[in-house]
Amino acid sequence: MKTKFVAFAASVAVLLGVGTAAAQDIKPRLIRFGYGLSENSNQGRAVKVFVDELSKRSGGKLKVKGFGDASLGSDIQMQNALIGGAQEMMVGSTATLVGIVKDFGVYDLPFLFNNEQEADAVLDGPFGQKLIASLNDKGLVGLVYWENGFRNLTNSKRPITKAEDLGGIKLRVMQNPVYIDMFNRFGANAVPLAFSELFTALETGTVDGQENPVTTIQSSKFYEVQKYLTISKHVYSPWIVLASKRWYDGLSADERKILQEAAVASRDFERKDSREASTQSIASLKEKGMQINELSTAELDRMRELVKPAFDKYAAEGGADLLANLQAEIVKVRK
Repeated sequence: MKTKFVAFAASVAVLLGVGTAAAQDIKPRLIRFGYGLSENSNQGRAVKVFVDELSKRSGGKLKVKGFGDASLGSDIQMQNALIGGAQEMMVGSTATLVGIVKDFGVYDLPFLFNNEQEADAVLDGPFGQKLIASLNDKGLVGLVYWENGFRNLTNSKRPITKAEDLGGIKLRVMQNPVYIDMFNRFGANAVPLAFSELFTALETGTVDGQENPVTTIQSSKFYEVQKYLTISKHVYSPWIVLASKRWYDGLSADERKILQEAAVASRDFERKDSREASTQSIASLKEKGMQINELSTAELDRMRELVKPAFDKYAAEGGADLLANLQAEIVKVRK
């Protein structure tokens, strides 16, 4: 009798779930979701979670097709496609949003966060959400932040144990003025380049090195064309899940709610997955022959001093209030 009751209760729960989805204002839709990394990366795995969550919560009506390996274009190209309504969704770096909303450049300032938990609190709190809201007037809707992670250095020339070792190295950086200025201050020759062009540039020697989280270094197989990895954690780099506002405005309230819920679920999965994968990636990269070293605390302190002018420059170019707000939020989080 008990077994029959449990089975009956489960059936009712399923029917109620289906009924709830049916009662909501949800239309069948196919959503194109573009991303830069491969399907087997932490980015690709989180996209799959988003796909499954959205399907489950919409009773199968909202279907997502993921397009990895930058097959829909670079982050900047996809952002423009979203603004124009030619693509529905994407995930990409906050750094490439600087050309659309300048304030996103504040995340690229070096050595802001001590750990991932500080970053989570700031991004999901009032400061991060206010920046997300600023995209609405630019044709984009920000849903959640994912974790790209702390960025580290690789190159094909030599180990980097101090800032001077970067002298003369052609280092690929994102198409972002804060990154260009930072690495030029360290003595590197900063070369802005789209991520989709990076592997070929490393392979052909167009650039000598690059900087990315270790999970990206592994999933993109940079170990095939880079010998030296330096754990520098010079910048904490967020990803942001974006929707086309032109498309989003056509969704019902129910569809928007489901979209946000699925995005939050994917965020929580992605952060946990990314952090576990980072530990595994370092071990894997070592096995694949990369020479790995970690910058000393003393050298990191010295590098922080070297890039202080980047903060002064950011403040002088109109970011003083924003930077002060961010620093105050970080102090609050640390307390």
